[in-house]
Amino acid sequence: MRSLTPRVTPQGITPNDIRSAYQLPFGGGRGRTVAIVSAFHYPTAEADLAEYRRQYNLPPCTTANGCFDQVYATGSQPPVDSGWALESAIDIDAVSASCPACHIVLVEAESNVIADMLDAVTVARTGVEGVSPPAKFISMSWGDGENPVQPFIDPTYFDFPGIAFVAASGNTGGVPDWPALSKFVTAVGGTRLNEIPNPVPGPQRNRPGPWYETAWSGSGSGCTQFQPKPPWQTDTICPSTRTSVDVAAVADPITGLSLYTTTPTPNNETGWLVAGGTSVAAPLVAGIYAQAGNPGPNDRPNSYPYAHRRAFWDINVGTAGAFSALIGYDAPTGVGSPRGVRGFRR
Repeated sequence: MRSLTPRVTPQGITPNDIRSAYQLPFGGGRGRTVAIVSAFHYPTAEADLAEYRRQYNLPPCTTANGCFDQVYATGSQPPVDSGWALESAIDIDAVSASCPACHIVLVEAESNVIADMLDAVTVARTGVEGVSPPAKFISMSWGDGENPVQPFIDPTYFDFPGIAFVAASGNTGGVPDWPALSKFVTAVGGTRLNEIPNPVPGPQRNRPGPWYETAWSGSGSGCTQFQPKPPWQTDTICPSTRTSVDVAAVADPITGLSLYTTTPTPNNETGWLVAGGTSVAAPLVAGIYAQAGNPGPNDRPNSYPYAHRRAFWDINVGTAGAFSALIGYDAPTGVGSPRGVRGFRR
């Protein structure tokens, strides 16, 4: 296994940076489980996660101590896919960064076919007897273009009050993706997390330094054609249909997250890398939901941010496709980026 020599620091945003930028507690989420739904098999997941957490002085998270589980949605190990192994590495490291005390379950779908992915969502929600518990926080860093069938299948997989379903909005620059578009799911867009030595005018002027966020140009966002508007969404950007996104977090690869993997990537890279995309933002937010506490059993957790808008940093600079970040709610960044955990609970 490759690792750094002493006193050498990986590039990219670190767990300490995430906690500082989003004002997160260190020990929150203890005993809560975040399930990550991914595809195919990531053969070095546990060993790579151990190296990541060791580098950043996070508590160990292993199968032996009950913190980490790797579950096959069909009960049989899927084939290895280098791109999806990288995706899984991003997800487990991002959850570790935002919720170091959380338990992590990596649920591996047999393939990246939508039906297999949705079956894995069900496994994450219900758990596997004797192996992994049901998860109240489910992260999905994948998506597909929308179609008119999706609103009819959403209830089967996502209409479960008391569970925070969190999905990446896509890296499509102003075009929204599903399942983030589902009215039952929190859609997470992307930002660029800048380090600015001096305060800047606008809604982030009182933000503790050195952090300042702008909308990421790749953030999937915009108006759905087929999904109804949830009652807590009152914007006029999309007057009669759902607007994506709800919240946002760091996604720009230029200010991407540090990660570690020894399963070769599609470019045959291993070791310490830097990741971007809303694939980073979604698991970060799933971990923050877990930090905030279990949702009310009859609640729709994706409504929480709209009830606590002051618990987010309003982002008013940047564009994604035809949509601009504005004062107040906007399509690329939603209500904003986390300002602690208050915006993710009742």
